[in-house]
Amino acid sequence: MGTPRPDPDPIRVGISSCLLGQEVRYDGGHKLDAYASGVIGRYVDWVPVCPEVEMGLGVPREALRLVGDAVAPRLVTITTGVDHTERMRTWARARAAALREMDLDGYVLKSKSPSCGMERVRVYTRAGMPSRTGSGLFARALMDALPRLPVEEEGRLNDPRLRENFIVRVFSHHRWRQLARGRARHADLVAFHARHKFLVMAHSEPHLRALGRLVAGAPSAHAVDVRDAYADGFFAALRVPATPRKHTNVLQHIAGFLKTRLDDRDRAELQATIADYHRGLVPLVVPLTLLKHHVGRSDLAYLRDQVYLEPHPKELMLLNHV
Repeated sequence: MGTPRPDPDPIRVGISSCLLGQEVRYDGGHKLDAYASGVIGRYVDWVPVCPEVEMGLGVPREALRLVGDAVAPRLVTITTGVDHTERMRTWARARAAALREMDLDGYVLKSKSPSCGMERVRVYTRAGMPSRTGSGLFARALMDALPRLPVEEEGRLNDPRLRENFIVRVFSHHRWRQLARGRARHADLVAFHARHKFLVMAHSEPHLRALGRLVAGAPSAHAVDVRDAYADGFFAALRVPATPRKHTNVLQHIAGFLKTRLDDRDRAELQATIADYHRGLVPLVVPLTLLKHHVGRSDLAYLRDQVYLEPHPKELMLLNHV
């Protein structure tokens, strides 16, 4: 057997270097995250970044913190008060632009960091009083430069629903990027929308209706503005949290397509399983597995193609906990 060929278009995800165990923190240590490095890492190519080291600070180094206005804080060393704000902002803008060219599909940031924290980073007044109102300077530059990119902090990935939502967005971003990088025809956009209908419905029906109108009214196969508007709406929809109520609605929609193809016993079993999920007695994977079984036996290609039925590799077992 020959050596497997590398994936020509892997899922690349940026990550704070310390979360992979690299000893780049101010004290010479790391913050290895076992879930990111050990579980997610089996499905993605990591792109590690340490803003403070890459902009020229050494290891170890004096610790930094944010000071002043939460909207536009200064990045200064804690003891000596050296201001690295403009140096970091200049580097961060350039690094974010370079990352944009690398076709990333997501990013995992180190929480609470004055450079990498996504939200609720401490910002200190001149008197030394902290408030959790800031974002790290690199994190802000990254999110401004790549507004559609799925971004999450490692701490928030401990929440099963936030973790599943992030992975859904990463794999969806990869599928979208594969569509958008070519000269996609209008028919390709229609097909993408059809495959993702129930996934979007589980997050936001208003967005689903708006995206449907956008696709139906697309003027031409090469309308870049339509494609960009669709991408904005699609990723905005997936940022809206899915809930058991929304999932129940989607499960019932799919079950409706199968109604005439099931006998009384199978219909009753399916409805009971969906009801158990709605009541919190079983995780989402239980009704979804039963639905996939019935869909697989049907002749409904439209349902078999639905991303909602398998939005990410089942080996991740994310649906066992939501």
